[in-house]
Parts: sequence; structure tokens; C-alpha cells
Amino acid sequence: MIMRRLVALSAFISALLLAGCGGKIRYPQYYVLEIPPAPRVASASPRLPGTVGVRRFETPSYLRQGRIVYRQAPVEVGFYEYHRWAAEPAAMVTSAFIDSLRSSQVFSLVEPDNAQGREDYLMSGRLEQLEEIDSADGVRVAARLSAELLDLRTGSTVWTGEGAETLRVETRTVNSVVVQMSHAVEKCVEDLVASLNQRFPATAEAKR
Repeated sequence: MIMRRLVALSAFISALLLAGCGGKIRYPQYYVLEIPPAPRVASASPRLPGTVGVRRFETPSYLRQGRIVYRQAPVEVGFYEYHRWAAEPAAMVTSAFIDSLRSSQVFSLVEPDNAQGREDYLMSGRLEQLEEIDSADGVRVAARLSAELLDLRTGSTVWTGEGAETLRVETRTVNSVVVQMSHAVEKCVEDLVASLNQRFPATAEAKR
């Protein structure tokens, strides 16, 4: 009796394995934020002569899972199993922010922070939000960034800023979601740099 049961169990497991082998294997799809280079601002000289080091943007832990995030309720966080980031969102946002800072001509030199103490200023940022939001009236994406500038010579914070953007997704595909996420992040970066420009406006001499 025991032998019959073992044979039957073995046949059942074999059938499951064969069925699994015949099924279609689904591979993950990978995405990146596509943010165009910021336009170069015509300026004779930087408004803050000196070097600024930009730290890699921090993120909440749930944005470091590698999978694209969606919400169907404010208190519920979901993850796409087969739609993932090819690079960490924090790294892509940091690169876009550095490019925009360089184009703005606020500083003499903008570099990723190397923690060697050679910078005059230190820029720290945080990717607060980057997710798809599903509701009864459609699909949206939301992005939010914050940043602050520290004067390393005095140890004081000389600027803080925040950028937030929510955009509707017209086509219900993950690719469309990522495209709108790219636009939302681009707008947030623009808002941060615009706030920095207001804090340190160009002088009449620099404008000529």
C-alpha cells in the first residue's frame, strides 16, 4: 500500500513538473527615467564661486526594492512583480539634478560628493515619492523631491527647497506610467533649481 502511494505521488509530481515546463516563462521588463539634458543658462560668471558636492539622493526603503511602485489606497503600497527599474531611482534623480545644477551656472563647479572635504558647499536631497496612484477616476503618477544646501565654511544651511508634481496617465500601460514619471521628476528638478536661482539671483554684472 505504501509503495502504491509513493508511486502515485511520484507520478503526480512528475505531471506537475511537465506542466510547468510547458508553460510560458515570463521575464521581468526593465525601465529607466528619461530626463532630457537641462538647457544651458547664458551667464558670464557663477553666482556662488566655489565647488558644490551633491550627495546621492536618499529614498524611503520601499523605493529601494527595485520594482515600480503603485498605490490603490493611501495606506497600501504595491509592487509590480515583472516591471522593475534598470537603475535605482535615487541614482537617476541625482544625475538629473547634477546636470540641471551645472546648466544653471549657480556654482563654479558641480560634482558628486566625494567626502574628501574639498567642496565649499554640500547639497543633500531626498526622493520622497515616485509612484503610480490608481483611483476610480484614472491613473496618475506622483513625484516629490526635497533638497538643502549647506555652506561648509560656516556650517549653516543657506537654502532648502521642495518640488512636487502629479500627472495623469492617459494610457494604462507601465511604459506610459514611466514616461509620466520621467516628466514629473523633470518638473520637480526644475522647481528645485528655480528655487535655488531665486535664493541666489544673478547680479547685474553677471547678466551682462
